[in-house]
Amino acid sequence: MHNRNEYKHISVLLQESVDGLNIKANGTYIDGTYGFGGHSKLILSKLNKNGKLIAIDRDPYAVAYAKKSIFDKRFSIKCITFSQLESLIKRKKLIGKINGILLDLGISSMQLDNPNRGFSFIHDGPLDMRMNPTIGQSAYEWLIKATENEIFWVLKTYGEERFAKKIAKTIVLNKKNFKQNELQSTTKLANLIKTIIPYKKNNKHPATKTFQAIRIHINNELEEINVVLKSSLKLLAPLGRLSIISFHSLEDRIVKQFIRLHSSKQNIHRSSATSQIESQYFNIPILKMLGKKKPTKTEIINNPRARSAIVRFAEIINIYDHKKI
Repeated sequence: MHNRNEYKHISVLLQESVDGLNIKANGTYIDGTYGFGGHSKLILSKLNKNGKLIAIDRDPYAVAYAKKSIFDKRFSIKCITFSQLESLIKRKKLIGKINGILLDLGISSMQLDNPNRGFSFIHDGPLDMRMNPTIGQSAYEWLIKATENEIFWVLKTYGEERFAKKIAKTIVLNKKNFKQNELQSTTKLANLIKTIIPYKKNNKHPATKTFQAIRIHINNELEEINVVLKSSLKLLAPLGRLSIISFHSLEDRIVKQFIRLHSSKQNIHRSSATSQIESQYFNIPILKMLGKKKPTKTEIINNPRARSAIVRFAEIINIYDHKKI
């Protein structure tokens, strides 16, 4: 494995995302995606001795790095997924006591720039794409077993790839012709796609959407986001904040729709009432939308990967039925 110091990482929307949490010096906060620790370190700098920061990351290399770089009694980190966060907070007896949750969705520069992780076709590497390389199927293992229809569905749904059918058919054809070695590395798969999709030099590489789609599928990313958003309503204290950075339309759509749904007076359908008491609160929104921010031109110049980022904010304003959500 490459040394993490080889990879330059600049936290995207760093100040904006942390400012959006409205940090209380003695509060308890969650960094849901530690990565290189940029957000965690800034949050810690705003806490007093009674404040706490709980960080998680599903990447064991990120967790190992954190344990070697932050020595602070106020800080703890676990190698878990978004969907396991609620159980962790429950064990810590902090349900409904979290003052803010920050989520930096997508992949880190370390994951993207390390050829051994298989996320990018810029450098040749094994076609892996797992955020935790010790668990589950690699991208290559999935492609070898997947049917043409399964590949098509993933590319269309998670990549919004208009050539999904053509790509899926070509991949399956290569499997049938015993050319599976074409799928074993990132550059081989990218080059295969390049031969069947029109490509203009100044445009995005034709394999970009395919790689995004396979990565999202392999890591169950969108479902993980849905679960952690739902959990956040239980975890946050009154006036607790959500600060969520997303990098593509699929992620942002989920976040935007979630905040809108729970900011609406019609957030729960009346037919789901289980008691007279609960039904009193149907027209009371749970969240307050606090807007969004995008990177400045200066940030995009300094960090081109920030160009598609957007951070959205929300605040818990009612927790009357958070245990039933």
